[in-house]
Amino acid sequence: MSDPTRDLVAAASRGEAPAVDELVARHLPRLFAYVRLRMGRQLRGREASADLVQSVCRELVSHFGEFEYRDEAQFLGWLFTTALRKVQEKQRYHGREARAPEREVPLADDGGLDAADWLTPSRDAAGRERLRRVAAALEALPDDQREVIGLARIAGLPHREIAARMGRSEAATRQLLGRALARLGDLVGDDGWSGA
Repeated sequence: MSDPTRDLVAAASRGEAPAVDELVARHLPRLFAYVRLRMGRQLRGREASADLVQSVCRELVSHFGEFEYRDEAQFLGWLFTTALRKVQEKQRYHGREARAPEREVPLADDGGLDAADWLTPSRDAAGRERLRRVAAALEALPDDQREVIGLARIAGLPHREIAARMGRSEAATRQLLGRALARLGDLVGDDGWSGA
């Protein structure tokens, strides 16, 4: 049985541009969402998430030849680990004492990356407001809860991979995800969110 991701990764490793384009297009919405979630408000004030995503994509393209594909979960792990490293690199860069954040002019919040523009087909005011509430609620969650939601719901990693990344058991990550989604639902004020 053919694995379409395996075939695309193999073609991308050979430098075939259509395969690279397809892989990027397939995962771009989740990659944007994950980068934006991991950046946090402070970094988003200094860096455009589109620039970080573009940097992640450039790095992936330049390293496809070195990547050894095993399965979809491993590929997603590589993709989102690369994204996380880029975010952490930018956080360290802006966190150095030589930077004077009080003298910086904050960027406008990625107007081109409004979640309503790429996560939902509906562009009505209610949908936009709900997405704003979700974004604010995600910001209010503790780091471990935000991370488990990002890995499970945005990156789509299996619990075994999430457990390995977070240094917890699978059962612990499942419980953490359940608590995180319930808390997110409470913060958003939408009883239907936690079951999503």
